Parts: sequence; structure tokens; C-alpha cells
Amino acid sequence: MSLTPFLVAWRTTPLHDREVVDALVDPVHAAPSPELANALREWPGSFYWSNEPDGRHLVLTRPTIRAREGWGTHVALFLATILTTTISGAVMSGHLPAEMSVLFNPSTWNLGFLRALVGGLAFSLPLLAILLFHELGHYLTAKAYDLNLSPPFFIPGPPTPIGIGTFGAFIRLRTILTDRRQLLDVGAAGPLAGFVVALPVLWWGLAHSQIIDTSSHGMSVESGWGLWPLGNSIVTRLVRSFTHTGQGEVLLHPVAFAGWVGMFVTMLNLLPIAQLDGGHILYAAVPRVQRWVARAIWVVIVLLGYFSKSWLIWGIIVLLLSRGQFAHPPVLDAYRPLPKSRLWLLVASALLFVLTFTPVPSP
Repeated sequence: MSLTPFLVAWRTTPLHDREVVDALVDPVHAAPSPELANALREWPGSFYWSNEPDGRHLVLTRPTIRAREGWGTHVALFLATILTTTISGAVMSGHLPAEMSVLFNPSTWNLGFLRALVGGLAFSLPLLAILLFHELGHYLTAKAYDLNLSPPFFIPGPPTPIGIGTFGAFIRLRTILTDRRQLLDVGAAGPLAGFVVALPVLWWGLAHSQIIDTSSHGMSVESGWGLWPLGNSIVTRLVRSFTHTGQGEVLLHPVAFAGWVGMFVTMLNLLPIAQLDGGHILYAAVPRVQRWVARAIWVVIVLLGYFSKSWLIWGIIVLLLSRGQFAHPPVLDAYRPLPKSRLWLLVASALLFVLTFTPVPSP
């Protein structure tokens, strides 16, 4: 059934992967009418409503291509990341020594080595679950809007004591987003989904962590070359207050460290800079000042390097990822107003950033 009888005017924008139709609906059918509702059920794509000064609009998307994915690359990277993070977990739990020559010498890959790796799953599985849910939040939300994007790329990294076995994960968006509503929904979905998993992981892990020094109130994790001190956020302090009533330094269980990393990754992604999730959210909320806020935040990151040198590293990484540009790429229609129904997403994202912000990640 054609939608034109229900419309006053419309504009079709053909893109390489889809058609986007911005349609002003006839006021008679703007409720919508039963006839329009029936016609929309037959629409071969996605749609949503937008209340604008000239009336109610329908924003319709019709995919024109279906990308064929090379799943072999994604699976291989995911399996490699499981291996490197499991090795990290095995070192943290004391099942494997820290000497890298032992970990990567094939002559040592015997049955005992494989048994030792099992002890590292307590770190790798919850960490990858957090990262996976974060990326699925982005992926499924984007798919609901018929956007063209890749499956998650998991990036393996050097295991403990040099790293934690992964540099995280990302999704490649292959198209321009339609408007700020889509940008906000896709950008906020990842951190919120990851947090939902990271919170119970952190809680369970802290409940099974032990106090090793009653003279301090910090946290640390075994790195294989000694204890690695970690900083607190509001959420880690709150969870700790429920799991440990006494004073003292907590030696984190590998599961707890996975939760800590999950919270830290959530905070990093919510930094309102460039192509990070926080940059998407900031541009969706206030596109005109996004560039200036991003620059100011980057200066703050550099200044935080006085308290923790790790901030200097993250500042350089963010600058490289943004190619020195703090401005966010435009959306197809930046003038379409952000719906009031999305206010809760802005508030939730800001609150989540405050809760997970770690001023001194590593003293």
C-alpha cells in the first residue's frame, strides 16, 4: 500500500545503503489513523515519528543493500582475544608465571599449561561479556534503524604484566546517520548495556576479594610482577561499601578486576570527545558547542596527567583516534529536533559518566 495518500509533502534522500524519507503527515492521519497504521505495517523498513513545528513527520528508512560480512575475521579476532585475556587472568590468579618467554614459548604449551589457562577464565569471560554487551548495544540499536555497520571487532593485546590482553572492541559504521535521535540512541546504548553487565560482575568479584592491608583503603590487582594499585570511582566505592564493611586495601579477585575494567572502559567511552560514545551523545544534545566542549575536556584530561600518567596516554590515544579533529561528523539532518522522550538517555548517560569517572586510574 502506498503512503502518499496520507502525506502532505515528503523528501527522499538516496544513500549508498538505504533511502531515507522525511514525510510530513496529513493532520487527519497524524494520530495515526487506522488506515495509515495499516499501511505502515507493510513498509519494507523501519520508521519513527518526529513532532516538529510544522506538524508530525514520519522518518522512514528503506534498506537498498545487504552487506555480506566476513565473519571469519571477527571470529578469529574474538578467539585471539579470549586467549590473550585468559593468559592475563591466569597470571593474575597465580596459575601462570609472568615471564613472557614462558607464556609464548610453544615448548611450554603442554597439558599443565592448558590446565593453568582454565584459572584465567575467571577474568576473560566476564570481561569479554562486558565488552560484547557494550558492542551489542550499539549493534542491535543501529540494526533497528536499518543502518549499515559491521559486527564487533575484538582487538587482542599483550597479556599481563604488560597489558590486560585486549585493547577493547569496536564496530565500524559504514553510513551516515539520519539525525540526532539515531546518533543518541546508538551512542548511548553501548555504555548502558555494558554497565548492566559490569555492575553484577564487579559486585560478585568484590564480594570474593580479600583485604590484605588494614592500613590503607585502596584496591590492587596482582600483575605477576607485584601488586598494581587501582583508583576508585563512585560506583566502585559504593559497591565496596556493601561487600566490605571494614577498612583496608582490597586485593581484587580476577572477576572484580574484570568489573573494574568494565567500569573504566564505560567511563572512557563516555568522554565527550570526537568519535567516542560521549562525543556522539554530546553532539546529539548540543551540536553547535560540541567541538568547544570536546577541546576543553581534552585539556582537562592532559591536566589530570599530573595526578596519573595514564591520563596522558589516554589523551594521546584519543587525539590519534580523532586524527587531531575534535569536531563530530555531521548527521544527515542535524536540524530535526531531539525528541523529549530521549531526555532520559541524556540524563542516564551523564549520571553514568559521573558514577564511573575515575580521577586517578592508577596512582
